[in-house]
Amino acid sequence: MDSIFDSPPLNNAAKLAARVLLSIIFIVSGYSKITGYTGTIAYMATAGVPGALLPLVILVEIAGGIMLLVGYQTRLVALVLAAFTLVAGVLFHMQFGNQGQMVHFMKNLAITGGFLQLFATGPGLWSVDGQKRS
Repeated sequence: MDSIFDSPPLNNAAKLAARVLLSIIFIVSGYSKITGYTGTIAYMATAGVPGALLPLVILVEIAGGIMLLVGYQTRLVALVLAAFTLVAGVLFHMQFGNQGQMVHFMKNLAITGGFLQLFATGPGLWSVDGQKRS
C-alpha cells in the first residue's frame, strides 16, 4: 500500500507551495529595493558592496522570483538563488554578536536549504518545467 507521502498530487502541491513561498520574499524584496533605491545603496555601502551592483541585485531577485514562481528553469534558478542568499547572509547578516542579525543569518541558511531541496527534487508537475516533461 502506498503511503500518503508518496502521493503525486500531494508532492506536486508541496513543490508548488515551496516555489510560491520562496518566490514571494524575492519578488517583494526586489520591489522594495526599487522603491527604496537610495536607502538600499546606503545599506549596501555599510557592507562594502558597491551600489552599482543594485540593478543586478534587483534583477536577480525579481526575475529569479518570478521564474521560480512559475517554475521556469527551476533547478538553475534555485541554484542561483541559493548562492545569492548564502552570499547575502554572509555579507549582511553574519554578525554573531547581534542576535537580530544572527536570526537573519539563520533564515538565509534555511532559505538556501529550501533552494537546494528544490534543486534536488525539481519543480513538480504544476510548473512550466513540469508541463514540458508531460
